[in-house]
Formats: sequence, C-alpha cells, structure tokens
Amino acid sequence: MLPPPPPSTSLFRPPAPYPPIASPYANSGALPGRGLAATHGGGHVAVLRGAMLRGLRRRWAAYRYRFVPWLALNLRRQRRTLRYVPESSQDKIIPDEDVLETLLKVFAALFANDLGRQTPVLAVRPEIRRKYEEPASAEPRRSEEGARSQRALGPQEVLFQALGFGLARGRSSLPAAGTGVFVSRGGARRGAVVAMYPGTVYRKHEPIFFQSLGNPFIFRCIDGVLIDGNDKGLSKAVYRSCSRRDQLGPFQMSDVSWLTAAPQNPLAVGQYVNNCSYEKAANVCYQEFDVPRCFPVELKQYLPNIVYSHDIQSPLRCVVLVALRDIKQGEELFSNYYTVIN
Repeated sequence: MLPPPPPSTSLFRPPAPYPPIASPYANSGALPGRGLAATHGGGHVAVLRGAMLRGLRRRWAAYRYRFVPWLALNLRRQRRTLRYVPESSQDKIIPDEDVLETLLKVFAALFANDLGRQTPVLAVRPEIRRKYEEPASAEPRRSEEGARSQRALGPQEVLFQALGFGLARGRSSLPAAGTGVFVSRGGARRGAVVAMYPGTVYRKHEPIFFQSLGNPFIFRCIDGVLIDGNDKGLSKAVYRSCSRRDQLGPFQMSDVSWLTAAPQNPLAVGQYVNNCSYEKAANVCYQEFDVPRCFPVELKQYLPNIVYSHDIQSPLRCVVLVALRDIKQGEELFSNYYTVIN
C-alpha cells in the first residue's frame, strides 16, 4: 500500500486569498479582518448596500436638519438651558387667563386707537363703537387737537401705554445671529407676555414639506402642531391666501401686517427672538395658548396666526413668549427653540 503524498504536494491545496482592495469602503461589508475574499461574490453586494445606506442616512440627516432646524441645533449642541416638561399642563408659566387678559388689553387699545380705520366694521356692528368709546365719555371733553394726537399714536406707543414696554427689531448682540428683538423702552416684569410667535398653523397631517425647505422659522408645539413664522417666499404667500379665505365681510380673522416692516400688532415679532447661548441665558420662554371661541370678533384682526385648513374645527393655536425675569430697557430677548417632553 502506497504511503499518502506529503502535504506540500497535495492536489487540493486551498487557493491563496485575494488581496484586499485599497479603498476605505472596500471591506465595509466583509467579515472583520477577512477582506472581500471571505464574502466571495456577496461581498460586492454588501459593499454597495452599505454605501447606499450611508448615503441615505446623510441625505435624511440633511433633510431633517432643514425641516426642524431648531431641533437639530439644540440636540447636536446639548444646550444646558434645555427645558424639561414631563406633562403639557406643566408647560404653563402663567395661567391662560392671564395670557387672554393681556392680549385683550393690548388689542382693545389698538382698536380704540384706530377707530377711524374701522369704519366698515362699525357700519355692520354699531354697538362696537359704543363699547370702545364708553370709557372716554366719563372723562373731561378733550380738544380736537388732543383727539387727533390720540389717533396718531403708533402701535409701539400703544403697547407702551398698555403694558409699560416697547419692542424693536435690530442687529442681535450674538455674533452671526442676524436680527434680534430688544426691549426698546420701559421694562417687562416677570410673568408678562412680551411677544407672540406669528405664522400659519399646521396640524400633523397637513402638508408643509415645500414650505419647510430652507426655513428656519418653523416652531413645533408639544402636540406636534407646527407654526410657520417665515415672512418671505412661499410661506408668506400661503399665509396671505389663508387670511383672505377666512375673512368674513369687513371682519378680518387674522393680522397680515406682521409680514411687512410695520406690523399693526407690535407683539408679533416672536419669530425673531434668538436662541440663548452659554453667555446669554434665556430671559423668555414659549407658552402655547388656544384662543377661546368667545374672543371678540372685532379684535381677531390683530391675531398673527391662521390655520392652514378648516377640515377639523379646533381652537386657533397661538404661542406667546413670557418673561422669566424682569427685563430692562436695552436688553435683548433670548429663549429656547424647543421643548422636550417625556
């Protein structure tokens, strides 16, 4: 019987492994430390699949950051000023009754100051004139010049007389932060409503994809409702269209002047309040507010929000900014762009 051949002369010697490909993506789908030779024909498929998945992840990350830039900014930087809200009811810094009282006070002062422009509304509802002229009837008769100067007050002057402070947009004190909002005169006390976040209100199921592209002014509420506060481009056109749709005769259901450089509602500048930083702590915070159905119809012309569609009847969502501390003249407003809930 012949002895077996030595190992060096075996006819079944395994082939030499293929040299690995010199590419950072070549061996990503192969087994660890084995190269493409260990996966044979399936290695190329695994490599392509891995590259495609990485590309999709990068594209989704880019889209996600453009769609919700406020969320991406804060999650990536891990801000220390994160406001944790375990329940939506605990998101109320002040009661809704105080928010409503402040808005009614400011809006009524704006309406009374501009009665001359309210002729179409007063023609339909004459009792409205008596409602807003009644407090003035108890005062001594003023001269014609005094009455003319009262009508000539600007929105910021009306705001100052109603709440004791004025607001102005200007260059932010933060580098490369663009426009910011400042207390231009007077001061805001802790717990005061200092601004409103204007824009079109979108529910979860409503389309906002094209409006969101490159848009840094989209605010997300706790329940997923989105408010588009962009005053340019497609967002501006959508808001104007919805406002014209909802107008009831002479009664305007929303304010469109915030889209211009001279808003009639001086509070509608909340979309320009910048995010806080490590050097600049937040002095205001966002609070959601649903407008009640009993809101006076003649004052709705100062609400800087409009719903995108009327498929579902629900209260109008507004977002106000509330002072976390006393804010003095010349200070810039800073807040957080988002709220985290459990």
